[in-house]
Amino acid sequence: MANSMQAKKRVRQTARRTAINRNRVSRIRSYLRRVEEAITSGDKDAATLALRDAQPEIMRGAKSGLLHRNAASRKVSRLAQRVAKM
Repeated sequence: MANSMQAKKRVRQTARRTAINRNRVSRIRSYLRRVEEAITSGDKDAATLALRDAQPEIMRGAKSGLLHRNAASRKVSRLAQRVAKM
């Protein structure tokens, strides 16, 4: 249990930032799911559009520290390869 004022403030800040980060991660996952669904359905146009929407979200997540930048680049690269292979 936090006793000092600083520790109490830290608890509040952490809770607020955790909620924001959870929302951002959920948003990234939603965009990734849309790309995956378009790929599995076989619709190349929809997959291309979904990838175009997902890429900035993934990179924004990497910029804010939700994903490692190399992991984000790897995800985008692999999705782009799968879309191109369709």
